[in-house]
Amino acid sequence: MANHLDSFFGAMADPTRRAVIERLVGGPAPVSELHAPHDMALPSFLKHLRKLESAGLIRSEKQGRVRMVHIEAAPLAQAEHWLARQRRLWEEQTDRLESFAKSLDVASKKD
Repeated sequence: MANHLDSFFGAMADPTRRAVIERLVGGPAPVSELHAPHDMALPSFLKHLRKLESAGLIRSEKQGRVRMVHIEAAPLAQAEHWLARQRRLWEEQTDRLESFAKSLDVASKKD
């Protein structure tokens, strides 16, 4: 799972790739539509798509003369699961720290 997370976070580290994923949440899109809002040459943009595809976040298929891009939900769900687990661990830590701080406060008021 660690390798998948590394690929996921590596792919999502770039704002262009995050924008592509955000757009694809709304449904599949042709490469030309995904490329349009980005001020870069098409070959550079295609490198971003390859990075997303190699991370398993998207898949593309040729439909006639148009290449359609689809989002893949499984890697997003894996990352969400990992983040939720991390959040729980940190919340437990902060809850213990809060309890400890309150016990110190109570102890200092007794003195």
